[in-house]
Amino acid sequence: MPPKRCQWAGTDPLYVAYHDKEWGVPVHDDRALFEFLILEGMQAGLSWITILRKRENFRCAFAGFDAEKVARFGKRDIARLMADAGIVRNELKVLAAVANAKAVLQVRDELGSLNKYLWQFVDGVPVINRRRSLKEVPASTPQSDAMSRDLKARGFKFVGSTICYAHMQATGMVNDHLTSCFRHRELA
Repeated sequence: MPPKRCQWAGTDPLYVAYHDKEWGVPVHDDRALFEFLILEGMQAGLSWITILRKRENFRCAFAGFDAEKVARFGKRDIARLMADAGIVRNELKVLAAVANAKAVLQVRDELGSLNKYLWQFVDGVPVINRRRSLKEVPASTPQSDAMSRDLKARGFKFVGSTICYAHMQATGMVNDHLTSCFRHRELA
């Protein structure tokens, strides 16, 4: 019998693997945190499975999510990205990714790491929630509101509170696996 999972994981093997191995696992690597920040912004208005299916293409298109390289992207790079059918070709989102890379470099210069900066919104430790149904999972929280405000003040784009909360869930800042899900216990 398969393990009990959060309902949103469905049956798509890519989604199940993401749920079982990545979602909610604490991430402290700056490059991975930047990747999730960009992917969450790209996902706005789309389904997450769409982004997962394009994830490898995003990694190639955005220089492996190396913030220093992405921050140097110019008009030619933007044109290349806008012609790349393997990613989300939304000019505002593409421009936001470049702006966010520049903002990441400023955060690193000021605070030492993106990790240190982002994890401060949960006092450096994962928030372990005990939600029993998807209906209990909020779209945003006071912590994601604070993160969103601060990111925007620092020049980040596509970082509304809902996107920030999704980022917090994905990178393990919060454990929103349902209590009935086998991953909740493993990550608590």
